[in-house]
Amino acid sequence: MKDSVIPVSLLALGLVFVITGIALGDMELVFKKAIFICLECIGIG
Repeated sequence: MKDSVIPVSLLALGLVFVITGIALGDMELVFKKAIFICLECIGIG
């Protein structure tokens, strides 16, 4: 039981951070940056 507390709590903390980021509108910014980086990698952007 004690071994599963740390992974479960880290998973819950990660989920809280993801939900907070989505609520603050950072998801659109991250997608824009990801698209820009991918286009640069293949030489289009």
